[in-house]
Amino acid sequence: MITATLVLAAALIAPASVRAAAPIQTEYEKQCDELARGGGQSEKERLWKLFEVDWKYRMTEFPEWATSVGYPGQNGRWTDRSLEAAARRKRETEAPLKAVRAIDRSKLTPEDALNYDLFKYQAEIAFDGRVFDDELLPINQRRGVQQNLAMTLDSSPAATVRDYEDVLQRLRGVSAAVDQTIALLKEGLKKGITPSKDTLADVDHQFEAYVGDPQASPLMKPFKEMPAAISSADQARLRAEAAKILADDAAAAYRRLREYFAKEYYPKCRATHGWSALPNGKTWYEFKVRDNTTTRLSAKEIHALGLLEVKRIRAEMDKARAETGFAGTFEEFKVYLRTDPKFYYASADELLAGYRDIAKRIDPELIKVFGRLPRLPYGVRPVPAFSEKSQTTAYYMRGSPNAGRPGYFFANTYDLKTRPKWEMEALTAHEAVPGHHLQISLAQETDDLPEFRKYSGPTAYVEGWGLYSESLGAELGLYKDPHSRFGQLVYEMWRACRLVVDTGLHSMGWSRQKAIDYFLENTSKTSHDIEVEIDRYINTPGQALAYKLGELKFKELKAHAKAELGDRYDVRAFHDAVLALGAVPLEILESQMKAWVAARKAAR
Repeated sequence: MITATLVLAAALIAPASVRAAAPIQTEYEKQCDELARGGGQSEKERLWKLFEVDWKYRMTEFPEWATSVGYPGQNGRWTDRSLEAAARRKRETEAPLKAVRAIDRSKLTPEDALNYDLFKYQAEIAFDGRVFDDELLPINQRRGVQQNLAMTLDSSPAATVRDYEDVLQRLRGVSAAVDQTIALLKEGLKKGITPSKDTLADVDHQFEAYVGDPQASPLMKPFKEMPAAISSADQARLRAEAAKILADDAAAAYRRLREYFAKEYYPKCRATHGWSALPNGKTWYEFKVRDNTTTRLSAKEIHALGLLEVKRIRAEMDKARAETGFAGTFEEFKVYLRTDPKFYYASADELLAGYRDIAKRIDPELIKVFGRLPRLPYGVRPVPAFSEKSQTTAYYMRGSPNAGRPGYFFANTYDLKTRPKWEMEALTAHEAVPGHHLQISLAQETDDLPEFRKYSGPTAYVEGWGLYSESLGAELGLYKDPHSRFGQLVYEMWRACRLVVDTGLHSMGWSRQKAIDYFLENTSKTSHDIEVEIDRYINTPGQALAYKLGELKFKELKAHAKAELGDRYDVRAFHDAVLALGAVPLEILESQMKAWVAARKAAR
């Protein structure tokens, strides 16, 4: 054992060149330093060159993201998740921040001043977050190499032999990616940084799909149906090579991970639920709240706001319940909604068809409340079977005009008796249109935005818009059935309860069961859905706060526009102005939209 004294002594007698050796600058750091010095370029030129340098860095550093946005040349690689790479990336967060701070904002146009503010905001968040060890939590019930790799392959280009050679190259890298995950898990255990044990019960089951017959592996999916443009000989060769890699290499890697997870990791994971139980957990949670909400609200303030929203929405739910003609109590009504067979489909295909029908009913109504609509199409798919049990009710995966890939609304078909019809209209409005698909696709299709504004942005805006979109349902012909109107309120209540429960779990010492009981008391969701969601909040603290806080800001700004503009208020113009910004922090959203209102008012 090497004691701290011996280490210090060794350092003192080491040569000065070894003692003082600084990390070698990466190309990214060098380029950012050059931009910080100026080099005779205008402020605008420096700013846009910084955007270009940073975007290239992110696309090469995170190739899965590059695949998602259609950035070329990265489809055969995985992100380097080694401890060394994580340390390097943390160090590199200083470089873009120094570069952007060196640019004189006062010499930029208003449009570029906004670009400057948004880039600087993101750089500051990344720099502040470098002190926390998120990389030591590479697996939970909703993400990790048992889910994310297959999802990336499913969205990878698959039109040519070259595309499939890239997929094969990624399959060859699966073993290294899995081994890096094991190393991160070991380091997390050493530092006492693990997910809550109660949330991980289904993870071992998720590994099963990868360790047996390669033909049944989720990683084999791209080879199941290959385009006719690829010759039958090439198809056979590519399939055979994929199966060989999976059988000889990837499956063994997943067996190593499964064994380590089951025998070493899972038994030693923490029994606590709140983030505050982790090393530096209180400060870490405060950072996650700021990052996800883009506000300076404290956990206590958010908790109090959640309680007020729960009370307000509950009164609305009572009104909606009365409109259904149900004569019983609120508790009896919840039981009725959860158990009456008429509210449930008998098959997964029927459920998916129901979602597709709702989506296509919404589409022609959008022009009533939006002046600009995206060109990119979208579809409805089931959540993959290997993750459905631990996955939420629905989610959206963005498409890419560059890659020729549509967006997809994924609906969970697991345990159909937990998927009521009365929640489907609100979910479609949130995940597809006018929610995530419309907002995210419009940002991608806005030509004059720098790339980082097209493909990234604060959760408070993105998820706030999704929740706000649910409230537009009545204007789009939804919620004509009072049960569906109640369902929309159930989802709004769901997000209000999140404000209470997330802060309760991570800042106020709530147990997992207390959080579950709070949801059972205030919503009509099933026990399974509630448990899945609570486990999500436990392992992704702060993210669930973004929905309600963002939605409230959108509603506040709409009310302001109506009050200031009077009969000149145009909901289509308001929505177009909001969405033209791309996803921005809530404070910047407010300042930009109030300036927009003032300009329209002055133009009378």
